[in-house]
Amino acid sequence: MQGKIIKGIAGFYYVHVESHGVYECKAKGIFRKNHTKPLVGDDVEVDILDEAEMLGNIREILPRKSALIRPAVANVDQALIIFAIVKPNPNFNLLDRFLIRMERQNLPTIICFNKQDIATLEEKEALRKAYETCGYQVLFISVLEQEGLEQVKELLTGKTTTVAGPSGVGKSSLINQLAPKAQMETGDISRKIERGKHTTRHSEIIALGENTYIVDTPGFTSLDISEITKEELGTYYPEFVQYEPYCKFSGCAHISEPSCGVKDAVAEGKISQVRYDNYKVLYQELKEIKRY
Repeated sequence: MQGKIIKGIAGFYYVHVESHGVYECKAKGIFRKNHTKPLVGDDVEVDILDEAEMLGNIREILPRKSALIRPAVANVDQALIIFAIVKPNPNFNLLDRFLIRMERQNLPTIICFNKQDIATLEEKEALRKAYETCGYQVLFISVLEQEGLEQVKELLTGKTTTVAGPSGVGKSSLINQLAPKAQMETGDISRKIERGKHTTRHSEIIALGENTYIVDTPGFTSLDISEITKEELGTYYPEFVQYEPYCKFSGCAHISEPSCGVKDAVAEGKISQVRYDNYKVLYQELKEIKRY
């Protein structure tokens, strides 16, 4: 029987099988022998041990099309990053850090701004201009007023999407709207493993429909990007690429060099000033890291 691992904790894996439900499984010893560990998101073959108790063993991990490191999830197709337009105002530095993470893992990213019902048209247009020029799809929604949710559902259909965002922006509320049964199912799994549903900081997959899943990741207030170098940083700003040929110096850092195509594009309003200012902050941060 084939299914998808939706949660893994304390050596147990919870496998969702279409039209059957969630089975509690252990991984066979062969995986340890081969130094292979099942990941949340893995498509697996399961041997059923007890149908009534919904117990089984994972016999085989099917080939992965992708594997993210942070969060550790397999077979993700895209990312949905959620921020509020206002209350709280977006932390653009944090948003850019997340986008760099996803660029680094070659994962297409949709930026979703919540609370459009209390934002001005000017605020929305400024955000659209800043991020659509980078090649990202930008959505404006209101979970409270249930505006834009159908468009979100369409973009998620048939895919596995990792959903992330800082605390207080409406991520949990959006997930509850998209998957109203999720809280109940999470509670069932929690009772099975005799732990509170909020005790784990692990990622968890929620089934929305046929071949449609979301990965609920823990909320974050900071993101470390110290694994990249200052020289690499510009490669994770896709809007820089078309202007770099106009830089006078090869290997231009777009900071203090004269005749810089990227700085000219910022001055002309072709690249977001906010994005560029964050680039300079992150560049300085990476510059100060001692590497041995």
